[in-house]
Amino acid sequence: MYTLFYYPRNASLAPHFVLEALKVPYQLELVDRKKNVQRSAQYLQLNPTGRIPTLVDDEFVLFESAAICLYLCEKHPDGHLIPAEPKQKAEFYQWLMYLTTTVQAELMIYFYPERHTQSALMYDDIVRTQQSRVQDMLTLLDRHLADKTYMVGEQFTVCDCYLFMLCIWADELAKPPLQFEHLGRYLSGISRHPAIEAVCKKEGTELGMYR
Repeated sequence: MYTLFYYPRNASLAPHFVLEALKVPYQLELVDRKKNVQRSAQYLQLNPTGRIPTLVDDEFVLFESAAICLYLCEKHPDGHLIPAEPKQKAEFYQWLMYLTTTVQAELMIYFYPERHTQSALMYDDIVRTQQSRVQDMLTLLDRHLADKTYMVGEQFTVCDCYLFMLCIWADELAKPPLQFEHLGRYLSGISRHPAIEAVCKKEGTELGMYR
């Protein structure tokens, strides 16, 4: 059985969606960020980065959210969370890399400006700059989703899990994802996926705003 070390609304959310969508046995192990458990000696033995999530599969330990998602999908290809057709598969990787290395990275600067300057006077300026940068990215995603139900092709994939996670994080922006025409419609649809509903219920994330 898989064990996912998680904290609600953290980067563990996408792998949690994937586990639920694959309908495989798994258990959750809370890493209490309020008590800084992710920095404990015991947790650092599993994940030396001191971040969440971590997946344990028997004696195999894996960290990094996207890597966990891909590992699970490759172990369970019958779940069809990665497209099989070569061009769609390439597009899938394109968008997953964009979400992980660009959108997520820019959101992290927005949430933690203190990590990117030694002057507290710069915090507000960094936050304003990141609001603008992330809005540009959401605009790009909004255009991409203009005539789409899913991020890639005609099936629910890891990209949808990942984008929904990031949009949950971004709901506090001055212009949150739901205020974008196509992205808002897309999120409303994805919020009704059984895996999304089940995980959000388990983690205490309210989906009413997406309905």
